[in-house]
Amino acid sequence: MFRSRLAVAAATIAGAVAVATLTAVPAHATPPGIPSKAGAQSQLNALTVQAEGSTSGYSRDLFPHWVTVSGACNTRETVLRRDGSNVVVNSSCAATSGSWYSPYDGATWSNAADVDIDHVVPLAEAWRSGANSWTTARRQSFANDLSRPQLIAVTDNVNQAKGDQDPSTWQPSRTAYRCTYAKMWIASKHYWGLRLQSSEKSALQSALNTCSS
Repeated sequence: MFRSRLAVAAATIAGAVAVATLTAVPAHATPPGIPSKAGAQSQLNALTVQAEGSTSGYSRDLFPHWVTVSGACNTRETVLRRDGSNVVVNSSCAATSGSWYSPYDGATWSNAADVDIDHVVPLAEAWRSGANSWTTARRQSFANDLSRPQLIAVTDNVNQAKGDQDPSTWQPSRTAYRCTYAKMWIASKHYWGLRLQSSEKSALQSALNTCSS
């Protein structure tokens, strides 16, 4: 009887652990400064609508990125630590373990090499929207912006598939995240004074209309 009770207790504990494992919610990437629906709407209304410019003269090198943030940590490493769960880094600030949930596609990764840091508003898109006239210092600040929702850890091939597209031609495959994505895009363009084209504005408005708050 005693052994039987022990077996039942052990099974109960194991079951509880299994349930806890199955229902554990992965850490979500949480860039700062994501506005409310009303705030994003106000910012969207304030943006200048204009035909998109050319990529003539564009180079990623004109947007120096992954600069040193603190100690040995650069911008990429800082975002990996911010957006991941149980991230462990070595003396060079490189992530050696942890887990990263990509809100764009719902995938979770345990190897930092499978994760890219997405510029929500791509660098080439920023160039075509007004950053071509900025100083290199301003472009560097934009490309390493940790104070607004401009950088986020996501699945690498999803980021690569997005490329330099705007929301009129690319949005996250997880429809539940499209509202948040639109708010992030709008907040970044608004703060940095970038323009948007009419098709881009229509796509952003449609996504905002799905937001509950």
